[in-house]
Amino acid sequence: MMPRISFFFGISIYMFYNDHSPPHFHAMYNEYGALIALETGEVLDGRLPPRALRLVREWLGDHSDELRANWESARRKEALTPVPPLE
Repeated sequence: MMPRISFFFGISIYMFYNDHSPPHFHAMYNEYGALIALETGEVLDGRLPPRALRLVREWLGDHSDELRANWESARRKEALTPVPPLE
């Protein structure tokens, strides 16, 4: 199961329960999708258009603590907390 934890500017952000390391989230935009590292914002797999990737990295910078907490909750198969969108 992959709950959506945020949505902004057409970009959906998801986390899988008990997903593999390194800590990451999934960003989906239209037909694009990428796994983004929580610590660095690096694209681990997939692709996003440059503008969408910039927005995702800006959002990550604003919400890294909430994302780390959600990663730990997902590892324990606990409920995830919605993360505010980029404004």
